[in-house]
Amino acid sequence: MKKKFLFSLLAISMLFVSCFEDLDDNLQQASTIEIQDFIYRGLNFFYLYKADTPELANDAFATNADKNAFLSSFDSPEALFAYLKSPQDRFSILVDNYIELENALSGVTLNNGMEYGLVFYSGNSGNVFGYVRYVLPNSDADTKGIKRGDIFNTVNGTQITASNFGSLLAPDSYTIGLATISGQDIVPTGETVELVKEQYTENPIFIANTLNIGGENIGYLMYNAFTGDFDPQLNNAFGNFQADGVTKLVLDLRYNGGGSVRTAQDLASMITGQFAGQLFYTEQWNEDRQEEYAENEVFNTTLRNGTNINSLNLSSVYIITSGSTASASELVINSLKPYINVIQIGTNTTGKFQASFLLYDAPAPQFSRSEANPAHTYAMLPLVFKTANANGVTDFVDGLTPDIEQSENFANLGILGDPDEPLLARALEDIFPSQPKSYTDFEPLTELSESKADSPIYQIMIAEK
Repeated sequence: MKKKFLFSLLAISMLFVSCFEDLDDNLQQASTIEIQDFIYRGLNFFYLYKADTPELANDAFATNADKNAFLSSFDSPEALFAYLKSPQDRFSILVDNYIELENALSGVTLNNGMEYGLVFYSGNSGNVFGYVRYVLPNSDADTKGIKRGDIFNTVNGTQITASNFGSLLAPDSYTIGLATISGQDIVPTGETVELVKEQYTENPIFIANTLNIGGENIGYLMYNAFTGDFDPQLNNAFGNFQADGVTKLVLDLRYNGGGSVRTAQDLASMITGQFAGQLFYTEQWNEDRQEEYAENEVFNTTLRNGTNINSLNLSSVYIITSGSTASASELVINSLKPYINVIQIGTNTTGKFQASFLLYDAPAPQFSRSEANPAHTYAMLPLVFKTANANGVTDFVDGLTPDIEQSENFANLGILGDPDEPLLARALEDIFPSQPKSYTDFEPLTELSESKADSPIYQIMIAEK
C-alpha cells in the first residue's frame, strides 16, 4: 500500500498554528550545522530534482565526517539551500520562520488590503508604477477609499523603480503617491494615502455571481487562492450556481498563484461531476521515492470534511488567466483539458506544474511539525513531485497559452464581475458571438512583480490529503 501519512504533514502543522507566535526565548538556539544537516536530509530524501545535484546522491560522501565538512563549507543555511537547488527549480523555498509560513497557508498575512501589480513605464527608464488589482473588504485600503484601477508611482515620496520596489513596499506602513495614466505618461495627482498592514485572513472567493444574459444564466467566479480552509464556502458558491441553473461558467484565475492540490481537485470536480473517480493527474517523484509514493489522483465527490461536492456537470468552462496564474490554477486547467472544452482567455500562465509539502527539522520520512527541533524555526517547501494530466501533459515551463489572447489595459481595467470588464467581456463574446464587444487599442506594458510575491507561499502548490 502506498504511504499516505506524509500528506498529512500540512494538516498536522495547522493544528499548531498560533498567529505570529514566537518560540520559547529560553531555548538554546540550533547551530548552523544542525540546520544545514536538516536541509540536506530533507532534500536528499524528497527533492524532485535530486539527480541534478551530485552532492545529493546517496553515495556522495564516504563518511558522515565528509558530509559535515561539505555542509560546513557554507556560511548560512540559505547558501547551502541555494547550492543544492537544481537550475531548473524556480519554486522551492527555505524559510527561517515557519510560523509565518503556516499562517500564510491558512490565508493569514500582514496586509493593508491593496493587492497590486507593478509595471514598467513605457521606454527603458527603469521606473515602475503600481496598479490596484483589487481591494480586500474591510481592510485598511478599503477603509481609505483605494479601489481597483488606482495608479501609484511613489512610496514615501520616492519614485518606484525596478531596484527599490521591494524595500519601499516592505514596511508595515507606507504612503503611496497616486497618479493617472495619460497616453504613455504617468502623471502624479499630488494626492497621497497612508496604508497600514494588519493581520488579515483573506477569503479567496472574491466574487461569485450569476449573470443573466440573453435569458441564460452565466456563473462568474473570481477565485484568488486555493486555500483549503475556505473549501466549504467554495462549495456553497457552486451550490448557488446549481440553484440558479447556471449553464456556463467563467472562472477568473488571473490573480490566483495557487495553493492546495486537494482544493484544485475539488474545484475541478465542482465544475464537472460526471467524471467522479476518473484520473485527475499522475505524480512523478524522484527515482528513490517514485515506487513507494507516487499515486494517481482522481476527481472527487466529497470535500475533506465529507460534505458532498456541488457539481455543475459542465462540458466546457471559460478560464481567465495572466502571468500571475500559477501552480494549482494551472493544475485545474491542465487536468480538465482531457475531459471538457477549456477556453482560456488572457495571457500565458506562469508554468508551475510541481507540488511541494512542508518539511520540518524532524526525523525522516515524516519531517513532521510534532517532532520538529524546537531550537529553530527553519522549514522547507521543496518541489517533491510534478503533475501530469490524463494525457501525460506536463513540463509546460513557458506556461499554458490562451485560446483568446487579451492583456489587461492598466488605464482601463474595468470593474471585476461587470459584463463590460474587458476579459470577462471576451468570454461573454465567445459565448454570445452575436453580441460582439468593442475594445480600445493600447500598448501592452511589462509587469515586474505583484503584492503577493511577498508571501512565503508565493506560487507554491501544496500537496496534502
